[in-house]
Amino acid sequence: MHFKILADENVDFRIVRKLTEAGFEIISVLKCCSGISDKEVLKLAKKHNALLLTEDSDFGEWIFSHKEKTTGVIFLRYKPFEYENISNLLIKIIKKYDIKLYDKFTTITTKKIRIREIT
Repeated sequence: MHFKILADENVDFRIVRKLTEAGFEIISVLKCCSGISDKEVLKLAKKHNALLLTEDSDFGEWIFSHKEKTTGVIFLRYKPFEYENISNLLIKIIKKYDIKLYDKFTTITTKKIRIREIT
């Protein structure tokens, strides 16, 4: 894989495990620095040149309203029973788009994918 993924502490551990098993390099906020603010999470992603994987919709506001700089965000929206489907879809999307996900805000649900340019 070409890049790192910073998994926010709210991302289901089963999804993080599936990404790791698929060969992705994962940095876990839960393991390294639990409890840090959203702004600090964004700084950490930039520091590691990692895509931020989150289930927290507040990052959309940070990026689009407050114009916080980031390397890219993957925002997951799913119901708990859909974690297997969302995990598989996430892996498929990361493999398909690869580094093209940088500087994008990607929203993934089990029914659709939306990739927005971060300006």
